[in-house]
Amino acid sequence: MDKPVSYTIEEVSALLKVSKLTIYDLIKKGEISAFRVGRQMRIDHEDLVAYKAGSRTVKSYSENAVPALHSHQTVISGQDIVLDLLSKHLEPKLRTPPLRLYMGSLNSLMSMYHGECDLVSVHLYDGETGQYNVPYVKRMLVSQPFALINLVCRNAGIYVWKGNPLQIKTWRDLAKPVVTIVNREKGSGARVLLDEQLRLHQISNVNVKGYETEVTNHLSVASAVASGQADAGIGIENVAKMAEVDFIPMIQEQYDLVILKTNENKHLLHHVMNTLSSSDFKSQLSQLKGYDLHLTGQIIYET
Repeated sequence: MDKPVSYTIEEVSALLKVSKLTIYDLIKKGEISAFRVGRQMRIDHEDLVAYKAGSRTVKSYSENAVPALHSHQTVISGQDIVLDLLSKHLEPKLRTPPLRLYMGSLNSLMSMYHGECDLVSVHLYDGETGQYNVPYVKRMLVSQPFALINLVCRNAGIYVWKGNPLQIKTWRDLAKPVVTIVNREKGSGARVLLDEQLRLHQISNVNVKGYETEVTNHLSVASAVASGQADAGIGIENVAKMAEVDFIPMIQEQYDLVILKTNENKHLLHHVMNTLSSSDFKSQLSQLKGYDLHLTGQIIYET
């Protein structure tokens, strides 16, 4: 059978027996060439072979040999549609199209800490202070200067069946014996919000049916509720209409951006701030349900 012309990131990850983040990092550093088909990255078979051949021995450069220069590709991580819009607006201002990753808040922040992301979105609720994001980012990036900038504020809450027949109205209602939830994966902002609320209300997660059932995005949570696989789940308002479920608003959360303040990121930070303040970008955001722009573009915290 002929070899495939190109591979997905998942296929290359399996072939090299490394994580997908490692593959993205190799692309970011220019060690493997890749191209985009829509939102998906692909790698040609020949480029994969060339990478493997070049990695067999340590390269040395003579006086006349000059290593190839690769333009930096900006990596943006987060899951909300507003981040997709921001990425689209930034694309013509950057040297190469930005690479989008769709990871949860804590996982995105951890990837930034390891140098694998340039711009990440976070919505991490801290029950001790009642704050969003600042306590987590300060602890994670304690040794690195950063800026925390608001993208939007948005309504977070509970997805329920149409008409809310189980009368789910509070966090405590999620522990009712008749209620089964679907949860988000560890590291996501929605999972942090649920865990903090359960802790604050002194509810053990063992008393919440379905707590161990995990999906990886808001739409999957809402769809599980819409299909009857679960009675409730945590997510954002914008998705409820798409999945045709009812939404019980519980909190307005800050959906912020984190960027490291480095020399390499000066232009990126400039472009981000200009985009967030542009009337065109804000006009597009204002057409989306469940978002508040009163803090958009404001620096929430910086070091």
